[in-house]
Amino acid sequence: MTLDDEIRFVRGIGPKKAQAMERLGIRTLRDAVEFYPRGYEDRTAVTRVCDLTEGEAACIHAVLGTALKTAHIRRGMDVSNGMAYDTSGAVSLRFFNNRFAASALEVGGEYAFYGKVQREGRRFVMINPEFEPVGMDRKTGRILPVYSLTAGIHQKDIQTVTDAALCVLPPQMADFLPEDVRDRFALPELREAMTLIHRPQTLEQAETARRRLVFEELFLLSCGLGHLRERRAGIGGVPLRDLGLRDFYHTLPFSLTRAQVRAIEECCLDIASGRPLSRLVQGDVGSGKTMVAAALCWVAAHNGKQAALMAPTELLAQQHMQTLQPLFARLGVSCGLLTGSMTPKQKKEMQERLAAGEISVAIGTHALLSEKVRFSQLALAVVDEQHRFGVNQRAMLTQKGKHVHLLVMSATPIPRTLALLIYGDLDVSIIDELPPGRQKIESYAVGKNMRRRIDAFIDKQCQLGGQVYVVCPLVEDGEGDTGRVSAESCAARLQQVLPHRRVGLVHGRTKAKEKDAIMQAFADGEIDILVSTTVIEVGVDVPNATLMVVENADCFGLSQLHQLRGRVGRGTRQSYCIFFGADQGESARQRLTTLCSTTDGFAIAQADLEQRGAGDFFGTRQHGLPPLKLANLAGDTRLMAGAKQAADAILRLDPELSEHPELRGRIHRMFERCGEGMFN
Repeated sequence: MTLDDEIRFVRGIGPKKAQAMERLGIRTLRDAVEFYPRGYEDRTAVTRVCDLTEGEAACIHAVLGTALKTAHIRRGMDVSNGMAYDTSGAVSLRFFNNRFAASALEVGGEYAFYGKVQREGRRFVMINPEFEPVGMDRKTGRILPVYSLTAGIHQKDIQTVTDAALCVLPPQMADFLPEDVRDRFALPELREAMTLIHRPQTLEQAETARRRLVFEELFLLSCGLGHLRERRAGIGGVPLRDLGLRDFYHTLPFSLTRAQVRAIEECCLDIASGRPLSRLVQGDVGSGKTMVAAALCWVAAHNGKQAALMAPTELLAQQHMQTLQPLFARLGVSCGLLTGSMTPKQKKEMQERLAAGEISVAIGTHALLSEKVRFSQLALAVVDEQHRFGVNQRAMLTQKGKHVHLLVMSATPIPRTLALLIYGDLDVSIIDELPPGRQKIESYAVGKNMRRRIDAFIDKQCQLGGQVYVVCPLVEDGEGDTGRVSAESCAARLQQVLPHRRVGLVHGRTKAKEKDAIMQAFADGEIDILVSTTVIEVGVDVPNATLMVVENADCFGLSQLHQLRGRVGRGTRQSYCIFFGADQGESARQRLTTLCSTTDGFAIAQADLEQRGAGDFFGTRQHGLPPLKLANLAGDTRLMAGAKQAADAILRLDPELSEHPELRGRIHRMFERCGEGMFN
């Protein structure tokens, strides 16, 4: 067999299990050998019974003291109980639906048991332990890899296919990681790493293999993104000769911050260089990213070209329209809106005006990506809230012109080292100061014992003329963890406790038109308290909102909570944010205290990255980048820096990777997996 053979031909697998394994992305033996363990069980260390720890798995050597007795609890559920002893104490053994254990274990026999331990009274109980006679070392006495599973697949099945894959690894396996790079970072060869990641003799071997394979992933990603950057560098952008912004600045009814001006200047320098602008502008909610976009739209229009600004929701698109249209009108620039909810007649009229060049700045949603939308001379594409769009979608917008300049904006603060990797095909500008006049939001972390006082505070804010957001982690009761507050039950409770206040409810299951109507009603002051899930994280600007209450805040990432906090404090009134969850353990209290002690989004992002990992920034989408199988963008920052350095060195000498065909092939394979067409 070879690595390209399908796993259904492996003995013990067959068509049915092979079909189930496809859900894990395993179809061939190559897929199997690249399906890495998610962890390991160290069954080499033998623990004495007296040293067992509740909640942890352990391996013990013990003599079965009493025969297992099996009792029928209910239909489909049998339980077998027995006792085992070592020289330090006794432990109970408990097996569910395992009559084999009752027949296989003999009183007086010494066995190695491995399983999770829990305490019942004064005694420990080992639940469903694996077992074998001491010294056999098939299930115990070794480091056992633990793989992610799917329905119908067991650990033994994954071990079977990985064993088969390891057997057919070529003795002289092609290694695309250059030898000097391996030597510099003390990394094993690919074949050795593949073997050790699946079948380590020690945890140190597993870590050595993981380090090599993580470096490899980050190296491939850095090479791929660097290659995209190099390829883009050879292309000329739409020429915009007049980059003067005096008229734009004079027309503004306020002065921009130094950070905003710096970001605009960085964009203009990119355009002046002759290459296409391809830049990410990061900044907290309310830092003024929209004005940076407006300045670039003005540059495009001033040069007789067109610009398109795409937002993730209709409300946000409408908000941009309300903000920018008066400004552009004073500058003599035509501006139009295109969204999915417009009538066919309205859409057709807008499409015709864009094609004729009568509209200089188009603001809209995904509707801008429609095949029917054609621009006369599109020079600039602006993508707002970048993390809501895939890489392919932003590419679709830029493809509506030739060598279009691209500006993407994100309110998700990301530590710079991480941003340079994740947005490796973009330059990065950071707006690290807020416009003058923005109110500092007073933030508090509280426990459930403050419920009545917070209800009274909500009422007081409404009495003073403000409005309130209440964010919940769940839509309805019974969904997921029952200890969490649902939006539906919260809205019902608040309407009962505060019957004189107008309470609105919106969540992810609310139909789009209804959600927009409710959000608009809140923006218009027709709703006092808006209860929602995190759908309002990116929402309409409501300057009158003075209080944000987050239920079960301990369930959210710090960066997400910071985003939610940014929904208030947008007007002249003093604003507040209340986080419930400070009574959910020391870790939760410390995390929420960190959030309350600073409003620096980048400091919060760094703390979030260290505490919870990169998933809080990117969810499962990873911004359309190839999925990483092993690398942890939070914990592997040192390897990330080394991998990027090594990738840059190779690309400097061989930009097209023509001298590294194996490496180029691996990069193609990696980027094809994301399905975004980034590397075509």
